[in-house]
Amino acid sequence: MKKLLDKLKALRPIYDTVYNVLLTLCKLLLIGDLLITIWAVAGRYIPFITDPSWSEEIVLTFMVYLAVLSAALAIRNGSHIRMTAFDRLLGEKAIALTDILSDLLVMALGIIMLVYGIKLLNSPLCTLGKYASLPKLSKFWQYLPIAIAGASMALFETEQLFIHIEKMLFGKTDDEEKSDDNEKEAVQHGS
Repeated sequence: MKKLLDKLKALRPIYDTVYNVLLTLCKLLLIGDLLITIWAVAGRYIPFITDPSWSEEIVLTFMVYLAVLSAALAIRNGSHIRMTAFDRLLGEKAIALTDILSDLLVMALGIIMLVYGIKLLNSPLCTLGKYASLPKLSKFWQYLPIAIAGASMALFETEQLFIHIEKMLFGKTDDEEKSDDNEKEAVQHGS
């Protein structure tokens, strides 16, 4: 089992690349959202600036991307919402087991989003639907983030699942041991 976990750790650069691409995309979408919103608001109150008719639909589309893609990013860095009220009552093995169960359920959600998202992208709603304010732009772009987020969630959950399995079977993960070693070195050098 340890050899399998070590082989899966070799995939970390792939996880890092996907994470960085999604993070950059979210940053660009947020900047676009802010600029378009500022433009639209300025267009309503400043006479020589025109308020683009498409601003609301594009801002909402960007927000959909931000919401679902940032949820996938939160899985990778462990900042998603979780209940920890009972963690102090449970042992480390029980917590690791609940983490594994949680990983499996979230991974199932990601797979459902991916499958449903692909079905939706192939449906007449996406293939024939157009934005009201931008009739040349397909609704495909509005629903694409469902499939992307589903795939990203499933991908990042596989990483988390193996981290939690390693923690349950072997105690601290290699990353936690390296972090502890770095903290000990910092304390030794600081004193």
